Amino acid sequence: MIKNSLHFYQKISKMIHTSSKKISLAIALISVFLIVLFAVVTIVFFDYKWIIITSEIFVVFIIVFVISNKLISNLLVSKVAHLYNAILNKDLNATNLSENLKDKELLYDTKELVNDLNDNQLKEISDLKKLEIYRREFIGNVSHELKTPIFNIQGYILTLLEGGLEDSTINLKYLERTEKSINRLITIVDDLEAISRLESGELKLEYERFNLYQLISDVFESLEIASSQKKIKLQFEKYLDKSTSVYADKKRITQVLTNLISNSIFYGINDGFTIINFFVIHPQVMIEVSDNGIGIEEKHLNRIFDRFYRVDKSRSREQGGTGLGLSIVKHIIEAHNQSVSVRSKVSEGTSFTFTLQKA
Repeated sequence: MIKNSLHFYQKISKMIHTSSKKISLAIALISVFLIVLFAVVTIVFFDYKWIIITSEIFVVFIIVFVISNKLISNLLVSKVAHLYNAILNKDLNATNLSENLKDKELLYDTKELVNDLNDNQLKEISDLKKLEIYRREFIGNVSHELKTPIFNIQGYILTLLEGGLEDSTINLKYLERTEKSINRLITIVDDLEAISRLESGELKLEYERFNLYQLISDVFESLEIASSQKKIKLQFEKYLDKSTSVYADKKRITQVLTNLISNSIFYGINDGFTIINFFVIHPQVMIEVSDNGIGIEEKHLNRIFDRFYRVDKSRSREQGGTGLGLSIVKHIIEAHNQSVSVRSKVSEGTSFTFTLQKA
């Protein structure tokens, strides 16, 4: 489409250029003829008064300029009207196109319009290519994430059907593994559904006023076993205002904090720490979840919130993650009309920061 538009513009420009040459030549000949005619009249009747001759030449010039300008403008409008119709998808004729453009330089305005169209379509094509790449990656990731537990379930069930059910040494173990794989499937589907509902606006947030310190304490308590297994200390930054309250969807913000703190545990180091800090920046509260874990390479940071994106794929799956946790975090925070960001250095740690409305 871009090539066609540019070709059309070049064709119109060439036509206008050629027509303008012919008209200019005709106007020049007419001007010379009129000047000579007036000069002869002046010589015969006014006895070589050069002032009068000069005045007449000036008058002729003005007349020729006005007429030629009108002719060329009408010609350009009639030629370019089709181009405007194609670009703007409007039914314009030569008359109302002139009124629409008013005093603008027609050819310049058309060129600018085509250039803008070209730039916009190049950007659109670039965005579409990125979306296509993202779509392929997303489909591939979904297929892979679903395939792993499905194949596990299939393997365990077949083993049991082929005689393993009667073997007391493996039947219970395989059933438990099957249940684990089923739960993983359910988690992936639930996470995908949550993201889809957040994106479509179907999932309505239930705003309420609640104490932030108490909510984080509850999340700490729910993750106490996981953190103790890796000897990671969950703690608050000193000198917090424990009375700070926010206005948000409490259930969804609990999910956000759980996902972020869980990540800090899963990717943390033994005997490490996760620190929560928050402070008021009117009219918002900024919350920061920091750890001294393995960190994230800079090249991964701009995609860390993408669905199924994993910095360390094998380790993520070992930990049982779906690869959707941070994507859900981003969608929930953006659904609150707030923002979330990440900073990280390899071997030093990671810090996630997001904002909420202060109550």
